[in-house]
Amino acid sequence: MSIMSMIKQMRYVACLGLLFCSHVQAEVIINSSGNQARLIELYTSEGCSSCPPADRWLSKLETHPDLWKKIIPVAFHVDYWNYIGWHDRFSSTRYSARQRHYAANDNIDSVYTPGFLINGKEWRGFFKRRQLPDEFGREGMGELQLTINERNIDARFTPADAVLREKLYLNVAVLGFDIETHVEAGENRNRKLVHDFVVLGYKALPLSLEQGIYTVMSSLPATVETSSRTAVAAWINKSGNPTPLQAAGGWLQ
Repeated sequence: MSIMSMIKQMRYVACLGLLFCSHVQAEVIINSSGNQARLIELYTSEGCSSCPPADRWLSKLETHPDLWKKIIPVAFHVDYWNYIGWHDRFSSTRYSARQRHYAANDNIDSVYTPGFLINGKEWRGFFKRRQLPDEFGREGMGELQLTINERNIDARFTPADAVLREKLYLNVAVLGFDIETHVEAGENRNRKLVHDFVVLGYKALPLSLEQGIYTVMSSLPATVETSSRTAVAAWINKSGNPTPLQAAGGWLQ
């Protein structure tokens, strides 16, 4: 084999290696602290004229110094405004049902948009331009660890209370960022909406308990569309009660 042929072959192998590496996602490990993170839930809709300011407010949390450490924002798009002229492609009956579940548990007074909850408690401070409260996070809730490899997720929750023996669930949401929608009908007609922290896919998984540690292995939820940047949010709740006990989140590669 000539020297030029060898050089060409080496370049070809190097290119294949770069191509392969570019499609391999590094393992992502996300840990909460032992104290309770604040899960900030926004219930919103592209068909609601009052929602864009709330969407913009949530987007600003991307630069918050406590993002993924103490605060985990998520935006659930409900479907009960789709009938007024614009179908929100991020909406789901499951997200509307989740908000109604909160109402049934007396966590919120009524079902409306935009609606905020912090760790399962209704928060109306947005409407009065108040800062995020500090008192919602509780100490000693336990640690939640997520290990994500490609589309597989391995979760472990070690509660601070070693005698906890209740049935627990892990909620997992894939979040999209920098998503734009040009609304052509309904209350936001002719407006361009920009979404961050929008839930693109969601699932709830029962946790198994062994020697005081709750675990589950599964795949990430399927998403309704792709996004240039994504993150994952996960939180723990008791069976029959959507109120989060602990939450964790972080960027996906």
